[in-house]
Parts: sequence; structure tokens; C-alpha cells
Amino acid sequence: MVDFKDPELFADAEDADIVKEAKRLQVEPTEYNFTERDVILYNLGIGATHEELQWVYEGDEDFGAIPTFGVVPQFVAASGFPSDWLPDYNPAKLLHGEQYMAIKAPIPTSGELVSDVRLMEVLDKGKAAACTLCTQTRDKRTGQVIFENHQTSFIRGSGGFGGKRVGSDRGASTAENTPPKRAPDAVVEEQTQPIQAALYRLSGDYNPLHIQPEFAAIGGFAKPILHGLCSMGISGKHVFKTFGAYKDIKVRFAGVIYPGETLVISMWKEGNKVIFTTKVKERDSPVLTAAGVTLVDDSTKAKL
Repeated sequence: MVDFKDPELFADAEDADIVKEAKRLQVEPTEYNFTERDVILYNLGIGATHEELQWVYEGDEDFGAIPTFGVVPQFVAASGFPSDWLPDYNPAKLLHGEQYMAIKAPIPTSGELVSDVRLMEVLDKGKAAACTLCTQTRDKRTGQVIFENHQTSFIRGSGGFGGKRVGSDRGASTAENTPPKRAPDAVVEEQTQPIQAALYRLSGDYNPLHIQPEFAAIGGFAKPILHGLCSMGISGKHVFKTFGAYKDIKVRFAGVIYPGETLVISMWKEGNKVIFTTKVKERDSPVLTAAGVTLVDDSTKAKL
């Protein structure tokens, strides 16, 4: 297990001085206590239906969380990590760029989890900064690591501080996941519901961008938009239903979805990986790119 108390964790000789100092920042662990109700609420938030009892009925013998639930316990921890050390930092100019989540142990349906977060990598993109946080979520009682998340955000207007411009290769976490030049092995469509964002926000992301029209208008949107992590969850759900269990998932957020629009998820199986893309059908607009999962077992499909 990574020692999040190590002040030199993720140290890099190429970093600018302000980045070296920021990487030494440590914040208090964040607790996440949850019950089966929270699991059901998340599953419903990413489109589970009343017919999928393994996801919406706690009494079902196969009841469990859809794998992307792992983005929920870490959200408050990652959101609370300071970014005001960046030059000309403006939170309104922050964009969620990429998300990687690894599943390290069976996902519980209730319990007490603790998340530790540290700054993992910072890139100077000239007119912007790209900051990646690493959040490790463990069982409070046993210390068992359940999830590891890498969240990359782009902060416009905060570049020009020097240091690294090109990121390190972290395997599945940074893979480009370019679709092969052939027809997809599977294509699935799901129409999101007009209430999708209002429902998903109850899993912890209360940003008014996703619910209040006036706030969305300030951001330049015609109406509130769907959470990026919700589109990741919907897509990850269909990869799971089509190809089976996976041990990690990575996506790049490439566009917005308005609740009620239809998502088209195209999937290509390449060995033990499934590469996928997600777009909005009505506007033929990309939503998720550079996306992929690593299958637990590439020879069988999960029994659903």
C-alpha cells in the first residue's frame, strides 16, 4: 500500500519549485460512511432500472454496486484538495479532464471507508495547468484498499510556471486507448432521463452547474449539463454488461450531455482490454474518448 504520509511521495526532479512544495501538501483523510441505500441510489443515478434487481433491490442474492461506484467515496477527498497554490488560480476555470479508477478488492455494499489524497503530477501546458490527484480509498476497519482514483483537471489561465510539460506513462491510467480501425464489437444506446442529473447529484456532486439553469448559463450552457462521472458510470455499466468484470477503467471527458439526450457507447475488445467511446446521438458529439477497461477475465462475460 502506498504511504500517503511520505512527504516525498510522487516527488519528481523535473518539477518546478511550486509543484514540489504542492506535492508535499497533506490533508486530513476523508471518511465516507454508506449503506445499501447509497449503493442503490448510485446505481439508479447511472440508469439501472427496476428490472435489474441485482442493482436496485438489497434483498437480491446478487445485490451489488455497479463497478464505477468507486468514484463516489473519493469525490469529497479529491474536491477538497487545495489548488490555490497555482498562479492566477480561478476555480471557475477548472475542467475535469480525465478519470482513472482501479478496483483493488471486492466492493462492499455498506461500511466505513477512508480516502487519502495527494498531488500526483502537474504539467505546465502553457496557458493552462494539468493537475492529477491520486486518491486511495480503504476500509476503515481493516485497512484494505478498495479503490484507487487518478483525477486529472485542467485549470485554464494557470500555466507558465515551468516544469514538466509531458506526463509520465502510468500504464492503464494514461493509456490513449485509440479505437482500432474496424467496426465495433458492440454498440449500445441509452437515452438519459430528464431527471438524470437531479438524481445523480444525490451521490455527492452538488455542483449547481448540473441543476440550476442560471448557474449553467454563466458557464455558457443552454441548460444544466449531466455530470461527467455520470456519463462514465453509464458507459462503464454497459461495458460491464457486455464484456464482464473489469479491474480498472479510464476515460477522457470530451464533451457535454444534456439530460434527456441519448448516449451511444461503441466497444472494441482487444485482448484483455475493452476500448470504448461514447457520443451524444442527437448531436453526433463526442462525450468520452481515450476510454478503456482492463478485464478481470477476457474469456468470459459476467453473469448478470
